[in-house]
Amino acid sequence: MAKKNILLCVTGGIAVFKAAALTSKLIQENYNVKVVMSSSAREFVTPLTFQALSRDHVYVDTFTEPNPAKIAHIDIADWADLVLIAPATANIIGKLAHGIADDMVTTTLLASTAPVMIAPAMNVHMYDHPAVKKNMETLKGFGYDFVEPDEGYLACGYEGKGRMAEPEDLLAVVNHHFIRQSHPNWHGKRVLVTAGPTQEVIDPVRFFSNRSSGKMGYAIAEAAAARGAEVTLISGPVSLDPPHGVRLLPVTSAEEMYNAADAHFGSADIVIKAAAVADYRPKDTHSQKMKKTPGDIQIEMERTKDILKSLGRKKTKQILVGFAAESENIEENARNKVESKRLDLIAANSIVKEGSGFQGDTNELMLYYADGRKIPVPLTTKHEAAGHLLNAIEPLFSEGH
Repeated sequence: MAKKNILLCVTGGIAVFKAAALTSKLIQENYNVKVVMSSSAREFVTPLTFQALSRDHVYVDTFTEPNPAKIAHIDIADWADLVLIAPATANIIGKLAHGIADDMVTTTLLASTAPVMIAPAMNVHMYDHPAVKKNMETLKGFGYDFVEPDEGYLACGYEGKGRMAEPEDLLAVVNHHFIRQSHPNWHGKRVLVTAGPTQEVIDPVRFFSNRSSGKMGYAIAEAAAARGAEVTLISGPVSLDPPHGVRLLPVTSAEEMYNAADAHFGSADIVIKAAAVADYRPKDTHSQKMKKTPGDIQIEMERTKDILKSLGRKKTKQILVGFAAESENIEENARNKVESKRLDLIAANSIVKEGSGFQGDTNELMLYYADGRKIPVPLTTKHEAAGHLLNAIEPLFSEGH
């Protein structure tokens, strides 16, 4: 993706400190960033902070023209590929909704034809005020996008909705905006992803599980959402934060994952089953902790339902993608799964090869299509591997699905 220009408009609220962190993250992500600050924003953080972080001049005054050959607020408005207002106070939202241009921020905003994203930050009662709601609806009618504030403890001492979205979430929103422009075919596609391990209970303190971290499935869900898909992520127990813009459905056991996948399969366009589901579970479970006894014990196991095979039998026009984590005979096992489970594509990897097993941050895949084609994905990060997988899925959109 070519380097893009972000115009960050910072208005007055305690969340200005988050805008400073966001500026740093945008620069690290290889964006060009110019910052415009309102007078109230400068009461919290000085322009010098943003100048150091953005490595560029910070604009604060409509009547200060550093370059006499250009009108500053017109020049930077034309420069921007995307405008982000963060934090956006009730005041700036009201001004923008009514076309008021009385400072550097508002004159620049009215002069810009770039897409605008607004990240509100204010007291919960201010956020719920009818005037603020009406102003936000007006701006949505203008085509502006809002990044919903978080709920939680506010600087004023209240608990509720009004905290500006975290810098990591705002960075994800910006990334998604530009990625969607490069992948229009994914807009509105309904994608169902499964991820992580399952836990099969023995007693209240013990269970059988596996080494899956969920990182590959979460990376796939995040990448699909970034392309504009509507993503539902069914996840076993993991220690990962839900990707931005993804609907998370947490489950624990193989049976729970089967039920969730079965319930959402019918409405999905693409299903990517990256979870490492237990093949067996204890036939009997104990409601009380099993105590140690002399000698060995035996635990009888029974088969769990084969989720992927079940979905394969039910599929109509869905694109069905599986994963094959193998230690030997990788291609043979993968192709057998494609045929026996009616898959359109399978991503196979070696769990014994360095850098490609469970729990790591990298993966190496071989993608096998139902028609015999295969595409290698060299060792790379799981996020990049997820992008390669989605690229491999995209041609299937026009092949009868």
